[in-house]
Parts: sequence; structure tokens; C-alpha cells
Amino acid sequence: MEYVKVKEVIRFTFEHGIFYYGISIMGTYLMLIIFSIIEIIKYQRKNSFISYESLLTSQHTPGISVIAPAYNEGEIIRNGVHTLLSLNYPKFEVIIVNDGSTDDSLQQLIDEYELVEVNFAYHEEIVTQPVKKIYKSTNPVYAKLMVIDKENGKSKADASNAGINAASYPLFLCTDVDCILHKDTLLKMVKPFVEEKTKVIATGAVIRISNSCEVENGFLKKVRAPKQFLPLFQELEYIRAFLMGRMAWSRINGLMLVSGGLGLFDKDIVLKAGGYSHESFGEDLELVTRMRIYMEDNKQKYKVKYIPESMCWTEVPSTLSVYSRQRTRWAKGLAQTLWFHKKVFLNPKYKVFGLVSFPYWVFFEWLAPILEFGGIIYYIYIIITGQITWSYAIALLIFIYSFSVMITIISVLWDEITGMKYQKKSEVLKLCAAAVIEPLVYHPLVLFFSIRGNWFFLTGQKLHWGIMTRSGFKKKNNKLSDYEQRKL
Repeated sequence: MEYVKVKEVIRFTFEHGIFYYGISIMGTYLMLIIFSIIEIIKYQRKNSFISYESLLTSQHTPGISVIAPAYNEGEIIRNGVHTLLSLNYPKFEVIIVNDGSTDDSLQQLIDEYELVEVNFAYHEEIVTQPVKKIYKSTNPVYAKLMVIDKENGKSKADASNAGINAASYPLFLCTDVDCILHKDTLLKMVKPFVEEKTKVIATGAVIRISNSCEVENGFLKKVRAPKQFLPLFQELEYIRAFLMGRMAWSRINGLMLVSGGLGLFDKDIVLKAGGYSHESFGEDLELVTRMRIYMEDNKQKYKVKYIPESMCWTEVPSTLSVYSRQRTRWAKGLAQTLWFHKKVFLNPKYKVFGLVSFPYWVFFEWLAPILEFGGIIYYIYIIITGQITWSYAIALLIFIYSFSVMITIISVLWDEITGMKYQKKSEVLKLCAAAVIEPLVYHPLVLFFSIRGNWFFLTGQKLHWGIMTRSGFKKKNNKLSDYEQRKL
């Protein structure tokens, strides 16, 4: 009898706990949508009065160092560097960090850009693997280009830190040589640093998927929605995350993540925070977290801003094996970051960051898949034991499914309204159709690899990079760099 009562208490607690947890997630998502819409409208109004020509001609426009690590990128490195050198900005440099490539990446750069070894006062403020040589071009057309050749550091973090050490400007943009940047990327992303009265320590912008896009010599010619199912579902993810989620956090100055594929940072604050972590599998999230901790500990006012414009296109995994390694690393990186900086959790000393942003990542980003997995196990158990109330269970599942589809379709339509123009309206309809089946066929994959990443974190299992392949806009089947799955 006592055993039956305990079972009933556990069941009651679990079911009601999950119910109220789900309601809190949905309420939070609705609030994020509202904040995002407000922030995007505010951005567009302010943007309509901004003259980017004045930034191009002003003597006060800050210089920017564009840092792009490269490992075995021989197939695309020439076009990638051409794209970076073609950015529309008055004062910038491009630093390519050859991180011990075993192919002909370095030799291609030497031949294409007429590089020679130079004596450069390289100051190692952040410790990295040894730098072997530094190259500059003998051709004044490529005066903005610097190439660092270093020993392999087995992570993008090590190569990025070497680029930061060599950067000569107060701001640096971290990207990848295979990313396709809009020509006005630097102009758009530097704007918050120039116009905000409060110190801005980092800005991010929308990253889109280049799979199926038309690309010529490293430049984007035509934007298309991905044709393959896996990249198509990832496009939906990116739209939700970048346009709806991160704009909302920017609104309340609670943004914790600036993607490694495209982020503009205050070099001085990054150095004081210690640069990118070599230990983390989510070095982009971890860096911004540490920068915020530094600013709060030193009682300095600051902002982390986000730009609701598509500034970067990158290829995403199109095969399940590549995707599984990427998402497992992301999940492990999230768990690592939250554990490393657990002192921030619900700590009033860190204000919005400690009381809102960090708890959100704990409860709704890290904990959500774990509870969802537990809920599935529980559902299976009550079905087997005949304890399920089918009418209630089906109604609940339909409600959750409908809410998920609604959020995604709102994100897609809002994205189209605010400036992301696909060539054909049929592509927007395709994304909306994909949103209908996403919870059924794609979300289970996200859940599985999230649980897998957390298991790897808890058990201390190591992750291996393996061999990746490009299959998007390039026709050749090329090996991806080791950084490919960590830049986002």
C-alpha cells in the first residue's frame, strides 16, 4: 500500500513538473519572439538614417583585423582569401593562420599572393603552438594580407589566438576561409561599436547556409534554399536561432553566444579575458561568457550586440555522420561551458547575465533535451504498464507539435519580411513545408546527439574529428578542415 502511494506521488510530481516546465518554455519562446520583433524594428528604423558612406570616409572609423584560421584548405583557400580581401571597409587587414596544414595550402598562398617571409614583431600575449614563419606580399595590391604559418594546435582556438596575437587593430573579426562574407560585413558589424554610448565588446550577425547556393570564385551569386533534407532543416534552425533568439537576447543585453563563423570582438577585452579556450568544444560560447564575466567582475558597463542581417554564408553537414560529430561536440561544449562557469548561475553579482541569460541556457538549452528524453522513457513506461490516458496524451502532443510548427513558420515569414529575399517564393513555401515535418523527422536527431554529447561530457569520453566532406556548392568531394564543424 505504501509502495503504491509513493508511485502515485512520483507520477503526480513528474507529470505536473513536466507540464509546468513545458509551459514555461513556451512562454519564454513567445517572449523572445516579441523582444526580437521589437529589436529588429528598432534596428531597421535606426538603420534607415545611417549613412555607411560616412563610415567609409571617417578618420575615426576603427581598424579591423580579419582573422581566418586554415587547415588543409587547398581546394578553396585562393578564392576564400580573395573574398576577404574584397571587403568594403577603409581600414582593415586580413590574417590567414595556416595551422600546420599537410596539403599545399601554404604554397598556394605563396604563389597566388607573391608572399615572402618577413621579420615581424610577433608578441605572444596568448600562448599558442609555435609560430614558424610570417609572410607578407611583395605586391602592393595585397598589402592588407598577412599569412602566419604555425605548428598545428589541433583546434581552431589555438589558430585564432595566434591571429589575435598578430592583429594590429583594436577590433578583430573571427571567421573561416571557406565562409562567404557579404562585402559590407565590416561596415554593418562595426556600427554598434561606433554608435553605442555604452562600450560594445562583441557583435554577431546572421549566418546562412550556402549549400545549394550559386557561388563563383568565392563570391555569392544567387541565394537558394538547400535542396537536401538535412541542410534544409538546419536552415530552419538557423533562422530561428539567429533571427528570433539572438535578436531577443541582444534586446535585453543578455546575449551569450557570438558564433565562431562570424564575430567582431574588442581585442583588448578578449586579451584580458584570456582569448579562446583550448579546452572547450564550444570555444565561441565560452569566450563570450568569459568576456562578460570579466566586465562584470570589473564593474564595467558593456553590451553584446547582434545584427539582424545575413552577412555570412557557410556550408553545413549534409551527411548524417558529419552532422552527428558536429552536434555531439556542440552539446559537449555547452555542458563544458556551463560547468566551467557555474559560479555565474543565479548570481545577482552578474545581473541580467547571471539571473536571466545563464539560467536560460541551463534550464532551456542544456536541461531541455535531458528532460525530453526522460519524458519519452516515461511515456513508454506508462504505455507498457497501461497507465496512459490516451485522450490527454494525444491532446498534449498535438499542442506541443502545433506550437513548434507555429514558431518556426513565424520565424521564416518574419525573416522574409525583414530582408532575406529568396529568388523564388516557392523556396519560402518549401521552408514552411519543412517546418511541418521537422518535429517528426529532424528533432529526434537533435535530441539524440544532444544526449550523446552530454553523455560524452559526463563520462569524459574523447571526441574525434574524423574525415568530413564538402557536398554543397562545390562539385568536387573535398575534405573539410578540422575546424569545419566548430565555427558555428
